[in-house]
Amino acid sequence: MKKFLQTIILLALVFSLAACGASKDEGAADKSKNGEGEAVTIKIGATPVPHVEILEEAKPLLKEKGFDLEIEEFTDYALPNMALNEGELDANFFQHIPYLNKEIDEKGYDLVNAGGIHIEPIGLYTKKYKSIDELPKGATVIMSNSVADHGRVLAMLEKEGLIKIKEGIEKVSATTDDIVENEKDLQFQTDLDAALLTKIYEGEEGDLVAINGNYALDAGLNPSKDALIIESPENNPYVNVIAVPKGEENSEAIKALLEVLHSDEITKFIEEKYNGSVIPANE
Repeated sequence: MKKFLQTIILLALVFSLAACGASKDEGAADKSKNGEGEAVTIKIGATPVPHVEILEEAKPLLKEKGFDLEIEEFTDYALPNMALNEGELDANFFQHIPYLNKEIDEKGYDLVNAGGIHIEPIGLYTKKYKSIDELPKGATVIMSNSVADHGRVLAMLEKEGLIKIKEGIEKVSATTDDIVENEKDLQFQTDLDAALLTKIYEGEEGDLVAINGNYALDAGLNPSKDALIIESPENNPYVNVIAVPKGEENSEAIKALLEVLHSDEITKFIEEKYNGSVIPANE
């Protein structure tokens, strides 16, 4: 009986050691799958044009640095920052600095600007007029419901002599309430989603339609040729940036991403593909 119990104990000990060994080997395999000897994945959210196109061009360059780029496409401006803040993404690429700052202030997102990549000059479009002088009294200017873009449109109109903004107001934060002179009595409609404005333009609604560069390109428009007025890239604060969770801006993955997006190869791609409708910033 004693010998039998000793045998049972010995067998139990053998099985226990075998199980521990299997568990240890399985953990090592999982660790290998998660990164040792393999590329690290960067998951980034982006809007289609030009952001996804630029990121697709960057993929092989990042692969050479040991990083796989997984791109999740968004068409709604409200979602990429939410997804990034909730940890569903490592970074996003769709917005300019004033929009990011506004989202952080209003929604409390713990996000930061990791670096600027390009500028998409916004344009004022019309199918009705050949010059700004033809604009009639009481003409309607249609802008998106993104307040962060209102100041840039108003600054364009002021530069053309159509309105005057109250002194002391920073152009980047100006709204229609800050207009103090409006000789043509321009009317402003500001309640439409930015993604709808190309359809508004095609339907010849309003007199001037302010369309963001990415949506214009996505609709087959060339901002540098088709816009009646186009925003100047000089001293332009509306640089499109890579946004990341606070504290991740100096991670190896994000530094590699920025290095590739600022590279000569990507700069040349942007310049040749978009011909002035998207302008490299490399900030």
